[in-house]
Amino acid sequence: MHASGSLETLMAASLSSSPNSSSSSCSSPCSLRIGIVGFGAFGQFIAKTLVKQGHSLSAYSRSDYSLICSQMGITYFREIDQFCMVEHDVILISTSILSFGDMLNLIPFHCIPKPMLMVDVLSVKEFPRDHFLQVLSQEFDILCTHPMFGPESGRNGWSGLPFMFDKVRISKDDHRSKICDDFLHIFKLEGCRMVEMSCEEHDQLAAQTQFITHTMGRILSELDIKPTPVDTKGFQSLLALRDNTMKDSFDLYSGLFNHNRFAIQEWLRLEHAIEAVKTKLLKDKDHALDAVTTKFLRDKKHESN
Repeated sequence: MHASGSLETLMAASLSSSPNSSSSSCSSPCSLRIGIVGFGAFGQFIAKTLVKQGHSLSAYSRSDYSLICSQMGITYFREIDQFCMVEHDVILISTSILSFGDMLNLIPFHCIPKPMLMVDVLSVKEFPRDHFLQVLSQEFDILCTHPMFGPESGRNGWSGLPFMFDKVRISKDDHRSKICDDFLHIFKLEGCRMVEMSCEEHDQLAAQTQFITHTMGRILSELDIKPTPVDTKGFQSLLALRDNTMKDSFDLYSGLFNHNRFAIQEWLRLEHAIEAVKTKLLKDKDHALDAVTTKFLRDKKHESN
């Protein structure tokens, strides 16, 4: 569905017309009105499950995804102002890390009906949290999340996959806190392993895990490793790591480094580890060379005698 034209058309397209859209009227998890900003591969991936669960969706993106939205039964807006005039329960920001700040600058927050739950799904967490706190008034609740999976790892379902979240600022108002709980229930319903932690703790751990994983994959790609007739299982695992890593854009990798303050520490630790291994390797080589030289000289002396 593509929305354009008069205010009446916009309001007719408003998700508030859905009979199950009011979260305040039911104690069990309800259908939510969710607006997605940024409808690239990950936005589409999340949207499929949201639609499957019966939530009412609208979308805005700087690229034209009107056909895909029409096929999925999602109301698509070409203009951010029109998108923001629609009544939502949740606005989900699903942009790349590098474009997150620019996208927030485009959103006319004064036009958004309030209260509103704002959610992000970036792979770094302090960065969007700080931006949200800087630009959003108290009428906006803030939930920072990181689904630790994507279209590839989650293609066969989300059961058992980790979903990290931090309730950065959620009102104690029953209706507003219930919207947050209902949104989180989306992922519980799919069997995700729900992990609540602070944005700071997430970034510390993600630098040690996700960033290092992507770094090793990028290094293996630069080495241009290829399958051979004598591959071990370990080497096949390295090929798989390289292939999985290279399915993600370099922009994502750049974002993991430049917008996670803990990543530089892990980079320096990696450099130190490589140097430590190299030093040990060369030291062992020197010892072996010394032993061979000593034996050679002893044998020579023995021959001369």
